[in-house]
Amino acid sequence: MSAMQTDAAFAGLQTTETLTPSQIEARAKALRDQLSLDEKISLMHGQLSLWPGLAAMTAPGGYSSQFWVAGEVARLGVPGIRFTDGPRGVILDGGTTFPVSMARGAAWDPALEERIGDAIGREIRALGGNYFGGVCINLLRHPAWGRAQETYGEDPCHLGSMGAALTRGVQRHVMACAKHFALNSMENARFKVDVTIDPRALHEVYLPHFKRVVDDGVASVMSAYNSVNGEWCGQNRELLTGVLKTRWGFQGFVVTDFIFGMRDAGKAALAGQDVEMPFGLLVSRDLKGLVERGEVPLERVDDAALRILREQVRFGQGRNPCDYAPEIVGCEAHRRLAREAAQKSIVLLKNDGGLLPLRNVRRLAVFGRLADTPNTGDGGSSNTRPAYVVTPLEGLRAALGDRIELAHDDGADLERAAASARGADAALVVVGYTHADEGEYIPSDIFADFLPSFPSPDAEHAAFAQGILGGAMDTGMPLGGDRERLSLSPRDEALIRAVCSANPRTIVAVMAGSAVIMEAWANRAQAILMLWYPGQEGGHAFADVITGEVNPSGKLPCTFPARQEDLPFFDRSATKIAYDLWHGYRKLERDGAAPAFPFGFGLSYTTFSYAGLKLARDELRASDALEATVEVTNAGATPGEEVVQLYVATEGSKVERAPKELKAFARVALSPGETRTVRLSVPAADLAYFDAATSGWVVEPINYAAILGRHAADPDALRARFRVI
Repeated sequence: MSAMQTDAAFAGLQTTETLTPSQIEARAKALRDQLSLDEKISLMHGQLSLWPGLAAMTAPGGYSSQFWVAGEVARLGVPGIRFTDGPRGVILDGGTTFPVSMARGAAWDPALEERIGDAIGREIRALGGNYFGGVCINLLRHPAWGRAQETYGEDPCHLGSMGAALTRGVQRHVMACAKHFALNSMENARFKVDVTIDPRALHEVYLPHFKRVVDDGVASVMSAYNSVNGEWCGQNRELLTGVLKTRWGFQGFVVTDFIFGMRDAGKAALAGQDVEMPFGLLVSRDLKGLVERGEVPLERVDDAALRILREQVRFGQGRNPCDYAPEIVGCEAHRRLAREAAQKSIVLLKNDGGLLPLRNVRRLAVFGRLADTPNTGDGGSSNTRPAYVVTPLEGLRAALGDRIELAHDDGADLERAAASARGADAALVVVGYTHADEGEYIPSDIFADFLPSFPSPDAEHAAFAQGILGGAMDTGMPLGGDRERLSLSPRDEALIRAVCSANPRTIVAVMAGSAVIMEAWANRAQAILMLWYPGQEGGHAFADVITGEVNPSGKLPCTFPARQEDLPFFDRSATKIAYDLWHGYRKLERDGAAPAFPFGFGLSYTTFSYAGLKLARDELRASDALEATVEVTNAGATPGEEVVQLYVATEGSKVERAPKELKAFARVALSPGETRTVRLSVPAADLAYFDAATSGWVVEPINYAAILGRHAADPDALRARFRVI
């Protein structure tokens, strides 16, 4: 790749100067004022027209073979937004594939996530892009959600911390986009479902993480497909203008989700939508006439154009193009980072008798087709194309060499598997899901429902259009969708039972994008590991943990229930659904339902002790911050990392509140015998509830409890009371 190609990321807007905000604003306005109405509108939609664009997108590998461009103005050197997707890495050829976001959520390590964002941003810039669409921070309301793997977990505090960290890292180099705004937490029905929600649940549970990322300067927000309280998100004025641009003061631009994210150009523009992606559809067809007839004010078009140009000027400055050599893409440093991320994301759920790390094992029998199958996650818009993927079996072979006899059986024949297990010193079963079981979902009739209102194709694309509209065209997207079950497949559970019966020293490793119900077999396995979808270096990381080269430190970013009945209602075909305050650890604790594995839970090869919880002050004003310290000691013989979690409970609130809520966390590395003081801070404003009557936040002058522990259900958690006055 030439330097000229690399410079295409910001073209004529590229400067090594560092501009002040006022200089950025002045340059953006000067550019906008040179544009005709047609050029301003061209900023507001994708560059390709419908049928050529759709043909390119649905070709094999088409979505990940190019940048999706909107708003290029060549005569002024404006490159437009040059979009590529995520979030587990750059989806273009050779980009580094990191563990999925849910796995990285299990690391509870914002500093690591910022480094991952830095790597992703560098790779995009090196490839000629300027816009990353992979900051997915939709809240995991229910683990059956097909794209759960693309977000970080179930808690707004945790989600906001991780999403903001990714944003900061990416935006050292290119623009980032936070998605999908808002309440997109189911997949199969995303194009048709209306989510109803009251103001408290909306602002307290489903929006705080978006605000955190906006406050950290994210360049762009993507609207969701679904509707909220009766209006489609892509043209929902309350969300896009009322909340995002007015209440939060967002200065960036809003884009639609791809192809079907806008239903009406006029309503969308008036609601605050800025860019229709990825093609020129409704905006290119309708918006100019709406402006000329006075139905959409020119000021709204000017505002959208300014927002789009402002971010391109902002990110075109202060960076040297020579820092983005093509060799950065998939480089060794980024592969090492992917391995580190996978190491920190693996959660040890059970380790009876200290079976792990493996010691004194001469023959290890490995079972399951996923042990030797590349399995990095969804095959839809987040699918990546790494140079290689290390499977668990390959990682074990590389780590163990000739020191241990390693046998692999795909587990298809249970009697054969049991016989092999009986002859081994230990057995390992690798099971779980793939992109065929969970992931992005595009219903076969979606094109026929939406596309007939658009211009007819030219002769070159007539046959293609007929195939698409007739439902006969393969879109190239695996149809994983929302999960049919939360347990493993009957085949996997039968394999686990057969191997455990034959060899009590059995380890089960699970690959999946969110919670798995394990009650049918968990008591049979001596050790259980959650691998998630661990990225291209996942096999090496897995072997590092199995052998003890790395001490597992992952903590669950979502509750693993014992029963599906303990979760919120979920219907993957719903056209209407209500969201409220209750899901995850909040709901289970309120209902008195014990989880199989709590939110924030994860074992280690060492033990940690907590002592001496102290609050800097036990009385706070609403403008103060809660400052807590605790002494954390590694009481074992192995170096390790612990995630200290601070929850807060209210006492005597006048509104219904969760029994406790996560408010801060910190990851700390400790040598054997080492004690360290961990400090955590929570602004008193974060203790507020949203008052619908005043449309404002209320910090109640009541008693609270600071609860500091290992996970949301820690019976040994330390507690200290304080009061807001």
